[in-house]
This record gives sequence, structure tokens and C-alpha cells, in this order.
Amino acid sequence: MTVSANTNTNVPLGDRTTFDAIIIGSGIGGLVTATQLAAKGAKVLVLERYLIPGGSSGYFDREGYRFDVGASMIFGFGKQGTTNLLTRALAAVGESIETIPDPVQVQYHLPDELDIKVHQDYEQFLQGLFVKFPNEVKGIRQFYDECWQVFNCLNQMDLLSLEELRYLTRVFFQHPGACLGLVKYLPLNVGDIARKYIKDPAVLKFIDIECYIWSVVPAEMTPMINAGMVFSDRHYGGINYPKGGVGQIAQKLVSGLLKFGGEIHYKSRVTKIITEQGKAVGVKLANGKTFYAKKVVSNATRWDTFEQLLPAEEMPKKEQKWQERYQKSPAFLSLHLGVDASALPVGTECHHVLLEDWTQMEKPEGTIFVSIPTLLDPSLAPEGHHIVHAFTPSWMSDWEGLSPSEYESKKEERAGVMLDRLERIFPGLNAGLDFMEVGTPRTHRRFLGRADGSYGPIPRRKLPGLLNMPFNRTAVPELYCVGDSTFPGQGLNAVAFSGFACAHRIAADLGI
Repeated sequence: MTVSANTNTNVPLGDRTTFDAIIIGSGIGGLVTATQLAAKGAKVLVLERYLIPGGSSGYFDREGYRFDVGASMIFGFGKQGTTNLLTRALAAVGESIETIPDPVQVQYHLPDELDIKVHQDYEQFLQGLFVKFPNEVKGIRQFYDECWQVFNCLNQMDLLSLEELRYLTRVFFQHPGACLGLVKYLPLNVGDIARKYIKDPAVLKFIDIECYIWSVVPAEMTPMINAGMVFSDRHYGGINYPKGGVGQIAQKLVSGLLKFGGEIHYKSRVTKIITEQGKAVGVKLANGKTFYAKKVVSNATRWDTFEQLLPAEEMPKKEQKWQERYQKSPAFLSLHLGVDASALPVGTECHHVLLEDWTQMEKPEGTIFVSIPTLLDPSLAPEGHHIVHAFTPSWMSDWEGLSPSEYESKKEERAGVMLDRLERIFPGLNAGLDFMEVGTPRTHRRFLGRADGSYGPIPRRKLPGLLNMPFNRTAVPELYCVGDSTFPGQGLNAVAFSGFACAHRIAADLGI
């Protein structure tokens, strides 16, 4: 599916403040910022370096298969409460997406034959854990129930900018209990809460991987606020796959942006944020064109923003301190597979996590994540076939300095290792293989424009919850950041939250 949009970067600008806001990048955080501002009447321009929108939530077509660039485990499409941020973002610009509910969030295949399904039904999930860990029934329930306390606080209020005093004042008077509840959890990590109730090391390891599959760090380094959202919304709003693929989310947001008078230009790679007297006033493209606006928003990573788009030697001290606390997470080695339907056993779930050795959980290629979206939407593959997207953490340093032949040889060799491991849960996968494309951290860097292909920031050491995560405003006046490098962090619903917050803060600053 293609999106009709203005791709002409030779549009006469006239007044340099033609645009109220320029957004660099069309990831979900950037698109939510853009659509929210456009819906408020702002004149918005989105500049995207690639051919289609979405970033790591995009898609690509190969030989009759439509592959999601990233994972297909999607939160935020619920119908109730306030945490259904993707539903709300689309509705703000008159759009919606048909979704397909997934009754099981993920099936874990873990060491010591620990096989657990996370059912959408909360009690069914807990009962499965109780069978595996009968000595920790009380502690398990107390831990996950406390996650619900966090979620229930979040789910009572509009999730907007915590930098906007009038919003905070209004929300506090409307929901004082919920606000005080969240303040309590801001400095806490999941491990702090889990160890309060649970002593069994095996259960604590399970909670570690529950965190790791979306935060890329164990429980002791994962903010409790984020876990409260993830561990509860999967049972509340559920996991819902967008019909037609994850790329439909960005496509629909772009459609809404255009409907409200916004613009998006593709093949428009920003190489510089233009500043005057210390303030961000516009951007320069690789082709030399310049665009100016009252506000500039970077949906790039903070490393790209403050080391590439701005002079690295002029990095604000605030950003230097942030980089002392956070580092780039690994990227991924990805296998995009087309397989014969017979390769998957009857009753196979859509999402899987495979780990054979707990000591390898955080190591490169230790944990394998699997998405099989055609179990929910068969239209994404030729009849009688499925998509299997398997991916595992991998560092850029392991893929640099290789000749073209060495690079291709290494891709083939590492793909073979992953396929052999996947045979444990999908016997016959190799025999049923119809198509394979391998992506590496270099692929992610090239197509997504992310520093080292990184998934986002992770703490260098244990930090107090979310208190060190930056909000949308930066130390450079009129420059804002949005996406997984800002509060509340990684994940599609989290970056949508960031987009809502960023647009709200900018709208307040613009007086609209």
C-alpha cells in the first residue's frame, strides 16, 4: 500500500516561520506528535529519509510476503480507559484500524523445561504460574497485583506532558489518589517490588525475562511504571494485531496528517539542525534544501540528534550527563522467513521467546524472539504459507570491518545457528523454508537511520526508575525530542505516549 503525500522539497517557503513545527523522522513517536499538532491547527512538516513512514514500525514486501520491520506484539489498541494510545492517536485525525485480538501475548520456552503462556485472561496466566511455582503462589499474585495498582493509576488520566504545569495541576485535582500513587513508583524498578514478595530465584529469573523482552534489561533495571503498563495492559486492552500488518499504523497516521493539512516529504534526509543564537530554527537536508519552523522535533535517537544533527563538540551538559547514565542497547540480527504452513504444529501461538541458558539471557544472540503474524492475519503471506520473524540481540561491533564476502558469509552462518535453535520449538522449520532474508545491525542503521542500529537507550547501571529519563524539551531552545530516547522509553505504546506529551508541550508553547 502506498501513501499519497507531498514529496516535493522545492516548495517555496517564503516566510521562514511557514511551519509551526518540523518533525525529523516518521517513527510512531514523530507521527503522533505531528498528527496531534495538526489536529490542533498547527502547520506541520514531517521529513522522512526513507520511502515510506514508520521507521522500525514499517514494513517491506518480498515474493508475496509482507514483513513487519519490527515485532508484531502490539499494545495500545484497546477500547477502554486512557492507555489505549494508538487507538486515541488515530481517532484524533479521523482514522481507525481493524485489529485482530491475540489471546496469548507470548509463549516462553525457557531453561529447565519451563514453558509458560501469558494468556490475556489474567487469572489463567496466574494459574499457569502457580502450577510451575506452587511455593510462591502468594508472592506471585502480590507482585502482579501491584503492577495493576500502577496501571490503574495511569488508566484514570489523560497521558500528556509532565512538563506542563497547568496539565499537572488539573490532573492532580481531578485524580489526586492516582497521581500520588504514580509518584510513589517513579523512583522504583521492577526488581525492587518483585524481591519484596518473592524469594524463589527461579521466579525472579522469570520476572527478569518478562522485563527483558521489551526493556532489554533485567527487572532490577526496568522502571516499575513501564512494567505496570505492560504487565497489566496485556490483560486489559490486550495484544491486538493491525489487519494488513504493523505498517498500517504509520500509513493511517500519515493519512490523518494529510487530512488535517500537514505535510510529509519522503527521501528527505536531514543532515543538520540549524541554530541561530543558540536556538533551533530549522533543518538542512542532504540535498541542500533548508526548512524553517518555530519548533523543531527530532524523532532520531539522542545520539544521532546531539552527535550528528548538531555539533558533537557543542553537546549540552545535560545531554552529556544523560549519556553517562544511559548507553545504546544492542540492535538485532533478524530472520524474515517465509515457510510452508506444515512447518508449524497445530495450535502454534503467534509470539514466542526462546532461551536455553539463563546466563546467556543478556548476551548477544542469547534470547530469540519470534513473531508469526500470519497466524492472526493470513493475508500477509501466499496461501498455505506463514511469516516467521525471528530476531535476537546483536551488537554493531560484531558486524563492522568485514569485506562484502565476509559479511554475507557471516550472515549465512549466524542465520543457520538461529534456524537450528528454532528447530527445538518448530521441528521441520528448515525443511519448510520457502524464503529467507537476513537483517543485521548494519541493516537497521542503513534503513532506519539509528545510531549503531540500536533499539534505544538502556541504563548503564541501576537507576531510580524513570526519574532520569528526559522529557521532550531539550537544553537547546525550540528543540524537542520524541521517541524511545525520551520518557517513558521503548515500545510502540510508550513512544506514542511520548508523542502525545511532546505535542501537548509544543501546543502549550505555541499557545494553541
